Amino acid sequence: MKFENRPTDSRATHGDAPLLEAIGLGLERGGRTLLHEVSLSVRRGQVVVVIGPNGAGKTSLLRVMLGLWQPTHGEVHRPRGLRIGYMPQSIQVDPILPLSVRRFMTLRYRLPKHVLLDRLREVGIPHLLDAPLQHLSGGEMQRALLARALLADPDLLVLDEPDQGVDVGGQAEVFDLIDRLRTRTGCGVLMVSHELHLVMAAADTVVCLNQHVCCTGRPEEVSRHPEYQRLFPETGLAGIGIYTHRHNHVHGLAGDVRPVDACQDPGHTHDAR
Repeated sequence: MKFENRPTDSRATHGDAPLLEAIGLGLERGGRTLLHEVSLSVRRGQVVVVIGPNGAGKTSLLRVMLGLWQPTHGEVHRPRGLRIGYMPQSIQVDPILPLSVRRFMTLRYRLPKHVLLDRLREVGIPHLLDAPLQHLSGGEMQRALLARALLADPDLLVLDEPDQGVDVGGQAEVFDLIDRLRTRTGCGVLMVSHELHLVMAAADTVVCLNQHVCCTGRPEEVSRHPEYQRLFPETGLAGIGIYTHRHNHVHGLAGDVRPVDACQDPGHTHDAR
C-alpha cells in the first residue's frame, strides 16, 4: 500500500480547487486501525465539521491531514504556500509560569503591538493583551487561541474542539465568531468536535466519522441518516437546532445581533430551522 503527502501548485488555493484534501486515508498505530478509507476536502469559504464519538479518530485525522502523522495509506493534497492557522483543543500552562496573552501570541510570531491588538479585537478581547493566560475563563482562552491562529493570515483555519471548556452560551458565541471570520476573510474552516447541536448548525458540510466515514452531507441530511442516528441515538431529530448562515447581520460577542454595515456582504442572510 502507498501513501502520499504531497503539495500541489499554489494556484490550487484559488477558485473551487480544495485547500486541503484527503483521499482514501488509512492509519494504523500500535496494532489498531484508527482510520479506514477516509476521504474529505475543504474549499475556500467552506466550513467542514467532522463529528464523531470519543475514539472515532477525529484528532488522528487532523494530525494526518496537517502532516504531523504519516498515514498508512492514502493521499493528502495541500497546495504549496497554503497558510494554515491551527487552534488546538486546549493548552496546559504551569500556574507559576508568568505567561501573558501578549507573550503567548509572540512565542512564534514577532509582531508589533498594533497587529496583536487587531487580532484580539477581531475575537473580542483586546483588553486582555497583558492579562495572565492562567487567569482567562474558558471562553476567553478559546478566543485567545483563535486570535493566535489568525496571526498567520490563514487560507485555512483548522480547529480541534473549539468549544472545549466553554458553556453552551459561550459555544454559540465562538461558532458565530468563526462564521464571521470565514465570511470576512473567505478562508476555509476544518473543525472537529463531539458536540452536536451548535457544531452541526455551524457547518456547510458535516462528516460523521467512526474510524471510517459513516455519512457526509449538509447538516440536515446527516441528522436524518441512519448511521448518524445509530451513533447518537440520544439526540433525535428534535434535539438538533439545525440552521444555516447567510448573513444580513453580525453577532456581537454578548449575543446581540446587528445589521451588516456597508463593508460586509449584503447577500448573506440567516435561516433558522
